[in-house]
Amino acid sequence: MKTFTVNELRENRAKAWENAKNFLESHRNEKGMLAPEDVATFEKMEAEIVGMGEEIKRAERCLALDAELSRPVGSPITNLPGAVGDLKTGRASNEYKAAMLGALRSNFRQVSNVLVEGTDSAGGFLVPEEYDTRLIEKLEQENVLRKLGTVIQTSGERKINVAATKPAASWVEESGALAFGDATFSQVILDAYKLSVAVKVSEELLADNQYDLEGYLIRSFGQAIADAEEEAFIMGNGSNKPTGILDAAGGGQIGVTTAGAAITADEIVDLVYKLKRPYREKAAFIMADSTLANIRKMKDSNGNFLWQPGLQAGEPDRILGYPVYTSVYVPTVAAGKPVMAFGDFSYYNIGDRGIRSIAALHELYAGVGQVAFLAKERVDGKLILPEAVQIMKMKA
Repeated sequence: MKTFTVNELRENRAKAWENAKNFLESHRNEKGMLAPEDVATFEKMEAEIVGMGEEIKRAERCLALDAELSRPVGSPITNLPGAVGDLKTGRASNEYKAAMLGALRSNFRQVSNVLVEGTDSAGGFLVPEEYDTRLIEKLEQENVLRKLGTVIQTSGERKINVAATKPAASWVEESGALAFGDATFSQVILDAYKLSVAVKVSEELLADNQYDLEGYLIRSFGQAIADAEEEAFIMGNGSNKPTGILDAAGGGQIGVTTAGAAITADEIVDLVYKLKRPYREKAAFIMADSTLANIRKMKDSNGNFLWQPGLQAGEPDRILGYPVYTSVYVPTVAAGKPVMAFGDFSYYNIGDRGIRSIAALHELYAGVGQVAFLAKERVDGKLILPEAVQIMKMKA
């Protein structure tokens, strides 16, 4: 009798389900109903699929038991007596990293007990810190607001107190009564919105130890998550996603509305000085590439270009002496659109809730010999002080 692997059982169940769905659609009458004999046939097919699912669970338990029984009962002494050595414990251990890569390559059929320490509530496994750090670096390289904003690690809903009014100083004559002013505070709440991305990998690549699987996943996840984050951090409306700096309700203040259908040099100068002096010390511009292309052609009243190139490699270009960054998610010049933001973007707070996790979707693409890996994170972003960012809006 042939012995089936867990993956073969999953593929057979996926094929059986496709056959059942095709049978269901092809045997409906003009009213969308099945004949009694067809109902009996479909229920039989459905029961067989359920039974195949139970057999898969049984086979997985057998694999887990085999792995447990094959483990050595003791560990050899590999260091000198009394020496502690370079031991690391917890989720970021070398053992965890190796176990995660082994689980990825085995389609999560070989799951070490050490990974149980990092199991998240949704059934995936937490990304090792080594991977997560490289993923953060990827996000910082690709995401303008992660580079300029303030990133906060949160374990729950985070309340940020913001001074709404400040007490004012007053002159008091000798032996005169003191004047007391009240300081009031408002709160900005950082919540957590779920962001996920799935990447398909062929079973051949999983089995090929020469292929840089972790590098591929980091690049794919990093690019996809960074793009989705940057769009939300700039244009998000706060509905199931972060609130962006250009959002009409929770973003920056409208500092300048253009007089016509094109931006002028004087309006850019006005935007700079709409921002209060304390914020200008660390201020920068964010705009679309096409907007920057137009500004590069502008000159001031003395014939000097407003745009200045970065003097060193990696240094951003400047407009009126302030760094300028571009994003594909900032609207291009169009009537009624916010097209440029200028301000201190460190007042944009990004709240990362917990650690990113990864899970394998075994059956979704089993019929074509692929495995999908799902990366998840929970994040929120809000501008905690709207006056710190001034926006240029085109005339409607």
